[in-house]
Amino acid sequence: HVRTASNAILDRDLDQAEKLIKSDYEIDEMEVEIEEECLKVLALHQPVAVDLRFLIAVIKINNDLERIGDEAVNIARRIRIISRHGHTGFPFDYRRMAEKAQLMLKKSLDALVNLDTDLAFNVLHIDDELDAMQSQAYTLVKEEIRAHPDQVTALLNCFLVSRHLERVGDHATNIAEEVIYLIDGEIVRHGRYEEAEPSLQPVGVPAPGRQP
Repeated sequence: HVRTASNAILDRDLDQAEKLIKSDYEIDEMEVEIEEECLKVLALHQPVAVDLRFLIAVIKINNDLERIGDEAVNIARRIRIISRHGHTGFPFDYRRMAEKAQLMLKKSLDALVNLDTDLAFNVLHIDDELDAMQSQAYTLVKEEIRAHPDQVTALLNCFLVSRHLERVGDHATNIAEEVIYLIDGEIVRHGRYEEAEPSLQPVGVPAPGRQP
C-alpha cells in the first residue's frame, strides 16, 4: 500500500489512488485476524518470558502496520482532493521522502524477520532525516500559499501528503523499537535509544516455545 501510494504521488495517478482507497478493508481484516490469533494464544497457552514478549511485540507491530495502511489511504485521499481542485503540481519534490519512508518500513520488517537490532537502530536514525524533509515541505507549502492564496485547499493537502509520509516513518520507527524490545528486553521509546544504543548487548531471542 505504501508503494502504491508513493507511486500515486509521483505519477499523480488518480486511478491508483482510487484503487488504494477501495482496498483499505483488506489490511483492516488482516489486522483483526492476527490480533485474534495472538489473543487466542495468550488465553489458551498463557505464555511467559520470551514467548509473552514475542506476542506483545507482534500485537503492537500488527497495529502499526494497520496504521501504516491508513496513512497510505490518507495519501490517496489527499491526491484525490488535489486533483479535484485542478492543481497539477507539488511545491515539494516528494520522491526522496517517499523512498525514505518505504526504506524505513522495509528495514523495520527485515529487522523483525532477521531479529537484527543493528537494522532496527538504523531505522531510528533515518527517522530524523524524514522529519527534516517534512519540515522542508512545510516551509515550501507555506511560501506557495502566500504566493497563491486561491489554491489554499490543494496546497494544504500537498502539505498533508508530507505529513502522512512522515507518519509512515513514525510507525516504522515504532516497529523497530518493538524489535529492539523483543530481542534485548530494552524499551527505547521517547528518544531513549540515543543513550541505549551504545550500551545494548544483543542477547538473542530463543525461538517461540523455548524458555530463555
